[in-house]
Amino acid sequence: MTATKSVPQRLGLLLEKVTRQSGRLGTPDYGSWLLGKPSESQHRRRVRIQFILTFFLLITNFLGIAVSLLLNAVAIPVPSVFSDAPAWLTWGVVPAYMLVALIFGTAWITSRTVGSLRWAIEERPPTKTDQHNVFRAPWRVAKKLLLLWGIGAALLTFLYGLQNSAFIPRFLLAVGFPGIVVATACYMITEFALRPIAAQALEAGRPPRRLADGVMGRTMTVWLLSSGVPVLGILLLALFTLSLRNLTATQLAVAVMIIAVIALAFGLILMWLLSWLIATPVRVVRSALKHVEEGDLDCNLVVFDGTELGELQRGFNSMVEGLKERERVRDLFGRHVGREVAAAAEKQRPKLGGEERHVAVIFVDIIGSTQLVTGRPATEVVELLNRFFTVIVEEVDRHHGFVNKFEGDAALAVFGAPNHLDNPEGEALGAARAIARRIREEAPECDAGIGVAAGEAVAGNVGAKERFEYTVIGEPVNEAARLCELAKDSPGHLLTSSDTVSNAAESERGNWTLGETVTLRGHDEPMRLARPA
Repeated sequence: MTATKSVPQRLGLLLEKVTRQSGRLGTPDYGSWLLGKPSESQHRRRVRIQFILTFFLLITNFLGIAVSLLLNAVAIPVPSVFSDAPAWLTWGVVPAYMLVALIFGTAWITSRTVGSLRWAIEERPPTKTDQHNVFRAPWRVAKKLLLLWGIGAALLTFLYGLQNSAFIPRFLLAVGFPGIVVATACYMITEFALRPIAAQALEAGRPPRRLADGVMGRTMTVWLLSSGVPVLGILLLALFTLSLRNLTATQLAVAVMIIAVIALAFGLILMWLLSWLIATPVRVVRSALKHVEEGDLDCNLVVFDGTELGELQRGFNSMVEGLKERERVRDLFGRHVGREVAAAAEKQRPKLGGEERHVAVIFVDIIGSTQLVTGRPATEVVELLNRFFTVIVEEVDRHHGFVNKFEGDAALAVFGAPNHLDNPEGEALGAARAIARRIREEAPECDAGIGVAAGEAVAGNVGAKERFEYTVIGEPVNEAARLCELAKDSPGHLLTSSDTVSNAAESERGNWTLGETVTLRGHDEPMRLARPA
């Protein structure tokens, strides 16, 4: 049961997601608002498809009948279907067959076509047979129409031929030519109407090969039936006139002009349908590409075309998935190594080694971390450390630095590398003051010592070719760590050197006051300390 529902459920989630995007993309999901939205219920979709098929099949066949009557009554007036044929045939058999074929034929074609798509209406996963039925449906509609028009042409040719043999070539031409054009138009109309079902059928895999496969096959077929058949009709008309000699030169000229005008009109309609069928998938992709260019990657397309255009839509979706994965990796990479380091790694190929940079460093370490961990559940310790480190990350980011590493309950932040800063001391001192204030307010359990130092250091990638990290090595790092140790026993728990303060901008220097002179552990020269004022 689970396997039966998995595909429809997955498809439903996909269609629901795409529906939310349709308004933003500004392009109908299936290329036309007539076809509805992917979230539409299957019952309503069935009614919509049957209505579209019925309406356009009736309109197209009406036009075909009108053209046939025009050819029989006006284009080829001799012999006349009104005066040279019995009334029961012209006014009885002909209208009766047209009415029966039009009404019952349309009902038969649409019901059989929609009936073959019952799997979609019942929301069953499509099989290869179901997929085959979807993509063969336009050709089956065309074959049924050719059958109905062929029966009509044979019946009328036989009955009128019994009255006058001159009617035989005339009815073959005047009924056969519109029938072929009508079948071609209805082929493309059916392909258009079944786009929502084709989108579901493509879930089962790539479409089956057909007689006129791909865009080129579709184009050549339409050219043959919209241009080749009319030209052949004019050729046959000329041959019949020469052999039967039943038309004057004027009548032949009028007949040729009428057929030419009809051929131009139907050719225009068929080529417009073909162009529209080809252009709409491209427009959908073009609209989605525009949103991708603007940074919106939440725009998967409904794949509804069974030709190379469907491959284009599928390729677009694959491209978007690749971009999403790339953004996810970039975001994850940036969270681990810092967004500035990640951006620098994207611009140029990372390599071992470093360069000397003027940087400022903040070293933060929790006071009494052993007592903090003892007696607390591990989950509570992690939650506490996360609040503590959140303060550090937010303030370092706000002051244009980056957190180089977390070391248990300590953190090292760097200003001036890898991105250059005009005054790294001022940014580091401002960040340190904000961190100290926010720790007291937002994470008072994590009282921490904070040391700030500045100077020349080597910044670059350290490690091996297979695994390395970006870090900063030099005197400022050691000095910041020693100041952090000293700050744990000092009021305010924040210390820096007078040199660091003097190199900061004037607006930042006013926030600090100078204190005693000390010699840090491991240092030979004495240093005058500074605290927040």
